[in-house]
Parts: sequence; C-alpha cells; structure tokens
Amino acid sequence: MTDEPRRDGGDVVHRTFDVEEADPNVSVARTVAELEGVDTDELTPLYDCIDHLLEHVFSDPPVPAAEAEVAFSYEGYRITVAQDGRAAFRKRGSGE
Repeated sequence: MTDEPRRDGGDVVHRTFDVEEADPNVSVARTVAELEGVDTDELTPLYDCIDHLLEHVFSDPPVPAAEAEVAFSYEGYRITVAQDGRAAFRKRGSGE
C-alpha cells in the first residue's frame, strides 16, 4: 500500500495500492482488518469471495483508457478497486 487510509468526510475510506505488489488480495484484507481492528487471520479468506480477480486486473490490466474498476462485497464492506490501484471501502449499511 502506498498511503494511509483517508476518509472522504463521509463513510468511505480511500487507499491506493501498489499495483506491482505480488498479492493485491492481501492489501484488501489488511485494510479491512485494520478498519475492523482485527487480525487478518480472523477474516474470511478473500480468495473465497473473488478468487484472484484483483491479481488479474493488476497483472494484465485493460488499457488505461478503459478505466476499469472491480466492485465486490467482503466482510461487511463494499469495496471498489480501480486498475490504477485506487480503492474505496464503504461499510455496508452506512450511506446505502
């Protein structure tokens, strides 16, 4: 991860992940664990939810003009990750 989480003044937490990182799934799980104040081993494995989807977006991304994003739910959060590494975490039930 390249930065600390930041809130947008609302219920969304933003992060920017290093798209060169070996396993972006770990970055997502670490962020959720940090937001929830738990260890990552207390969370459901992200692979059970999205099975390497983020790795494909980062390792073989669409052309930049596509501005592709992946959105999914995990551990009570709605998470959106863009191919450039930008990520947003919204706690489900807040602002929906």
